[in-house]
Amino acid sequence: MRPLAATALVLVLALSPAAAEENAMQTLMQFDDGAGEPRWVAVNDGVMGGRSQGGPEVKGGALHFSGVLSLANNGGFSSVRTVGRNFDVTGAQAVVLRVKGDGRTYQLRLATDARFRGITVSWGGEFATVAGQWTEVRVPLATLRPSAHGMQLQGPPMDPSKVRELGLLVGDKREGPFALEVDWIAVE
Repeated sequence: MRPLAATALVLVLALSPAAAEENAMQTLMQFDDGAGEPRWVAVNDGVMGGRSQGGPEVKGGALHFSGVLSLANNGGFSSVRTVGRNFDVTGAQAVVLRVKGDGRTYQLRLATDARFRGITVSWGGEFATVAGQWTEVRVPLATLRPSAHGMQLQGPPMDPSKVRELGLLVGDKREGPFALEVDWIAVE
């Protein structure tokens, strides 16, 4: 096949509806104060006696998640999560976030109505950040692992049609300040 014909074939395949659908992203949040934007709340290790501090602030078209991680009193995590909105991510392969971090590793967390001994089950997966740089991170749904209050579980599988919380967590066992900005969150 000649180079020009091969290039044309690649362009036709790339522009086909199936290819466009396969690569399409659906924005879940863009932090623009729109009616569909959920509220964010903090849940820190103080719920178990820890001393970490952190929380969310939506400003300038981005979610700012910042605070100070402490390992005192067996603590060591800070998190934020959505309330007031459900998400149906059926058919999605991954959650994609545009973030500017501090070089630390964070977790994306999704929760449904699933319970383990009366405790909400959440599915988490880590992503790394680059200090001071905007990057797109992709967290495949297939890599998310279930846990309840930090205890790793063998199941249940996540029901993508029933996601009721989307959250972010820092718990890398490094004391000190942390800061993460999120420009948007989408699924693909």
